[in-house]
Amino acid sequence: MKLRYSPTSPFVRKVTVTLHEIGLIEGVEMIVTNVSDPASDIAKDNPVGKVPALIADDGAVYMESAMICEYLDSLHDGPKLIPAEGPARWRALRLQALCDGILDSAVGRIQETKRPEEKQWDGLHKRRRTGIERTLDLLESEVGDLDDEANAGTIALGCALGYHELRFPDEAWRGNRPKLAAWYEKFAARPSMRATEPKLP
Repeated sequence: MKLRYSPTSPFVRKVTVTLHEIGLIEGVEMIVTNVSDPASDIAKDNPVGKVPALIADDGAVYMESAMICEYLDSLHDGPKLIPAEGPARWRALRLQALCDGILDSAVGRIQETKRPEEKQWDGLHKRRRTGIERTLDLLESEVGDLDDEANAGTIALGCALGYHELRFPDEAWRGNRPKLAAWYEKFAARPSMRATEPKLP
């Protein structure tokens, strides 16, 4: 398999954490891809022009982190990261959806700062930040229901919190969310999270 990736993408990190957790990371060729480069050939694998994009051994291409992670989860015989049925399945998928929403807003905030200052929309920036803060508050109230082990939801949450710290260190999300911070400290110590910790260039 091949994975088209960007080193700081939190959506890519979801995939690489998943690969570590299911023991398949060694079998994947990593192809660094700058989707902002006009010369990039990412469109041949993902016409939307985004990473991650996973090229399977049979040539099929999977895009969007949630789909890629579900595909990867089908390739191993160990405990599944997406439970097959019941309340555990819906808890994991709900948490993944919430955290993907955090990441969509966070990445959008970063992209907005790359526009010329006179073209940036402060109202959109504030709305995205408010949505993130509101979701983190919800997760603080629900932290007692979070699993300590890796699943699709907890991986998404770990990556979302890690990306927030990477990109918005001055916002100190931990300050008034001690239970969520304690959960993250434990989860971030997993080998899969340590091995994929992003660093800004």
